Amino acid sequence: MNIHEMTALEIRRGITEKQFSAIDVVRAFFEKIYEKEPLVDGFLTLCREEALAKARQIDEKIKAGEPVGKLAGVPVAIKDNICTDGIRTTCASRMLQDFIPPYDATVVKKLKEADAIIIGKTNMDEFAMGSSTENSAFKKTKNPWDRKRVPGGSSGGSAAVVSAGMAALALGSDTGGSIRQPAAFCGVVGLKPTYGLVSRFGLIAFGSSLDQIGPQTNNIKDSALALEAIQGEDKRDSTSVRHPVTEDYMSTIEKGVKGMKIGVPAEFFDFGLDEEIAFSIKACMQKFKEMGAVAEDISLPITKEGLSAYYIISSAEASSNLGRFDGLRYGYRTENFNGFNQLTEKSRSEGFGEEVKRRIMLGTFVLSSGYYDAYYNRAQKLRARIREQFIKAFESYDILLSPASPVLPFKIGEKAGNPLEMYLSDIYTVNINLAGLPALSMPCGISRDGLPVGLQIIGPHYGEEKILKAAYALEQELRLTAMRPTL
Repeated sequence: MNIHEMTALEIRRGITEKQFSAIDVVRAFFEKIYEKEPLVDGFLTLCREEALAKARQIDEKIKAGEPVGKLAGVPVAIKDNICTDGIRTTCASRMLQDFIPPYDATVVKKLKEADAIIIGKTNMDEFAMGSSTENSAFKKTKNPWDRKRVPGGSSGGSAAVVSAGMAALALGSDTGGSIRQPAAFCGVVGLKPTYGLVSRFGLIAFGSSLDQIGPQTNNIKDSALALEAIQGEDKRDSTSVRHPVTEDYMSTIEKGVKGMKIGVPAEFFDFGLDEEIAFSIKACMQKFKEMGAVAEDISLPITKEGLSAYYIISSAEASSNLGRFDGLRYGYRTENFNGFNQLTEKSRSEGFGEEVKRRIMLGTFVLSSGYYDAYYNRAQKLRARIREQFIKAFESYDILLSPASPVLPFKIGEKAGNPLEMYLSDIYTVNINLAGLPALSMPCGISRDGLPVGLQIIGPHYGEEKILKAAYALEQELRLTAMRPTL
């Protein structure tokens, strides 16, 4: 097997057992990057010299008989809204095109402590606002399964480089489905943890009460391994949970689903769901029954209203978070201006893309005097009801199943001119963020056109162990994660 086709677990095992070196791994992956990146456009910044330096350190530790971390030698790509010390972090925006952070995000620090190797920063929708990675200021990432189609968004670059074999795993951020939807489009595994389980310190904020960092991988065990490495309380993040974490997901991941109760919300099969996706989800439901689980239809009636609440709340928080980019303190500054007001106006007009401006305007509107109660306050009340409805469902069920997206990967440019149609691609994922729940997207089928289909597995708060156990059992039955796109 080629090194770039190995799982993260296999790479670590091969390095520690001295079958090959960490430097061999880095060279193998960069050889694949130089071959595939011109076709995919998944990276914004590559870190070859830094990666080789880290690989040498790992090889020296192994040679000296010193212990190494659980991700030793594993090449990791980082979404470009996660701060990396000394490495450009742009949020795929002109506003931050020259920003080099002086510190690492907590997740990056944890990856380095686990001896992972950072190989580059990935393309994304600008400031994580989008569902296709077409909103980047710098390039449009292509789906490795069909380069005429989008990879999903906003973590489309991360999903695409993992799918194309250019990284063993990647980190993305998920505000309303931005890890799970691109994972579904690119045929990889995407895990959005419980809100607060993974620190947001160093994540450049979009919607602070919704954002969550998580891994995108080629299989379930790698996802569990990555979560073990990055989770946990962080005193620098006030929203980081003070909750005991499961430190070893691997110890239970192979225990199967016999006796597990699974709910499938009937409402998730509305909204114009593609018939091929519906068929694959129902086939998975039958697979779970054959493995000994109890799977049945349930109802979550108000979740269909969640999309409107999500876009009101997320846009309001974006308006607040992006107010700091004014052309004065840091970020893009226009060259010609007359006075502070013109400086701010021109800097923001030139520095932000159309989708970011659209959401800032919406967020400012719903927070303005006279409209706050009519929109923002009502959206927060609906959010509380959605959360309560999920909590009630999990009193009877261990996990819930749904599609990850109502549509298969669409063509580049197909929905760019219709923002409302684009927003509908988040219909199955946004409620999870509103409720702060964990959820995972995994491949569950292949369409007639040879495109991946994604299943979403939703768990209760801190139910990652249940999600991973169910996902692994299904993965062993379907054996779809071994399938790779042909570029």
